[in-house]
Amino acid sequence: MDGVPCLRVSQRHAQYFRKCLQSKGVLDHSLCFLKEPEGTVLLPISQSCLSHIDLLSLRASDSCCELVWSQQVKKERRRVTANKLEQILQQLLEAHGEEMTEELRRDIPHNFQRHGDLVLLGDSCFSLPPWKKLDQQLWAAVAKGLEAKRLARMSRISRDGFRSPVVTMLLGGNSWVKHVDNGIRYEFDVTKSMFSAGNITEKLRVAAFDCRGETVVDLYAGIGYFTLPYLVHAGATHVHACEWNPDAVTALQKNLVANGVLDRCTVHQGDNRQVQLCDVADRVNLGLIPSSEEGWPVACRLLNKTTGGVLHIHQNVTSSLLNPAAIGDDTQRVSGKEADREAWQAWANDTAKHISTLLQEITAAQWRTNIQHIERVKSYAPRVHHIVLDLECRPS
Repeated sequence: MDGVPCLRVSQRHAQYFRKCLQSKGVLDHSLCFLKEPEGTVLLPISQSCLSHIDLLSLRASDSCCELVWSQQVKKERRRVTANKLEQILQQLLEAHGEEMTEELRRDIPHNFQRHGDLVLLGDSCFSLPPWKKLDQQLWAAVAKGLEAKRLARMSRISRDGFRSPVVTMLLGGNSWVKHVDNGIRYEFDVTKSMFSAGNITEKLRVAAFDCRGETVVDLYAGIGYFTLPYLVHAGATHVHACEWNPDAVTALQKNLVANGVLDRCTVHQGDNRQVQLCDVADRVNLGLIPSSEEGWPVACRLLNKTTGGVLHIHQNVTSSLLNPAAIGDDTQRVSGKEADREAWQAWANDTAKHISTLLQEITAAQWRTNIQHIERVKSYAPRVHHIVLDLECRPS
């Protein structure tokens, strides 16, 4: 993910959190703190230490915090890397009778994703003719400058229904990589699947659930982003993992074995609307964005009809700075955070009513729904937030 991982905290609690992060050895001292206009501070965290952060224990203090990715924090380390890369490329160009121009300098990548010894470049770099003349020598030089052994380039997200990345290997033949988050090992093929680092706060939250004795259904399992935290840390008795992308299923099964939880998981490959399950779940995870609404009837059918359970519903919600309660000329502007919270609550209320109606239609019985919690995961654009609704559903 582009940017620097940071802990966002209130300004008056910044020193407390700084000392906490420093004592755990996860504070990135090479990067600057950033004060935000809203009265919050961004404390930069070492990328390699993300999996060691217990966000929930930090939140136990009298001030909340959240993990975010910022492109505004001064990136001293990346500047050193960029300078080294530029120097190596300049030498390569000069050896071929070319000069490093300002246009070529702008064509060098400044943002990239690192997966162990593999670096994934975007499609907007190295597009000018002088680079193309260098052929494989270019990629060897880039790998040296970025201290990588393998290079790949992602051009776009395909429209194959699986949101598969269109990735080309530039250097190295093996495209499988490894990630470790919160003690969980994820392996995947970068040419077939993507890894969403921005969901780490939700994965940490799921890991802190107590699911002992519960059967969980993960309707959009992918490579195991949430399936594995439910099994490894939350202690679910069994997880049914539904996934229709065969490449993701291959990685998921590999990850279940790698984490020693294969015996407590059943993988259902194919369209989850066709899954032959009913009346089994104490908890259903609907981790699909921008909307998981198409899976709501499936989730309602899966819930235990006798005891009910909890739905974790993911959604991208857009808010407005106009107060939705205001009418006509009395329309008033509200603060950004207030508008966001109002939009999240309004969507949650509508969703709770919709789910209640679906459950009544499916079971021919009365159900009550209760909004337990609304969790903000991350932002995609101004006023567009990925949130999760924890909705308790019980038969009356």
